[in-house]
Amino acid sequence: MNYLQYYPVDIVNGEGTRCTLFVSGCEHACKGCYNQKSWSFSAGLPFDNAMEQQIIRDLQDTRIKRQGLTLSGGDPLHPRNVECLLPFVKRVKQQCPDKDIWLWTGYTLAELTDQQRQMLPYIDVLIDGKFIQEQADPSLVWRGSANQVIYRLKESDF
Repeated sequence: MNYLQYYPVDIVNGEGTRCTLFVSGCEHACKGCYNQKSWSFSAGLPFDNAMEQQIIRDLQDTRIKRQGLTLSGGDPLHPRNVECLLPFVKRVKQQCPDKDIWLWTGYTLAELTDQQRQMLPYIDVLIDGKFIQEQADPSLVWRGSANQVIYRLKESDF
């Protein structure tokens, strides 16, 4: 998996101060997407052990308290990305149990495959649905268009 951008301190993509990773690769090709350069799976840099370790260190850094990790893109739930991200989110929850994980995806919760659903026990907040330009609303919190849904997940939801 590749990633396009990593922000060790971010206050825009979720509640509180966060670490945010924008993964590469998306097949939704939403009209009006603000991050079209993330559509290519080969864009950016390889997500390697060094980057994974950097994110863990940043989440554990006591000088800048972070509420959690945000995964966006691209699409973190594209099957090619889930392969890499599933062991990573498990590691984040194990080594940083007090941190939450937010994830944006173009898939709807109902569309998720069994492989994609394996991520859900590790995700605290899921924002689902493609960006639909005709439903765009800049006043929405955490969403770009009115069709997108914010789920605050608990293990009992699965």
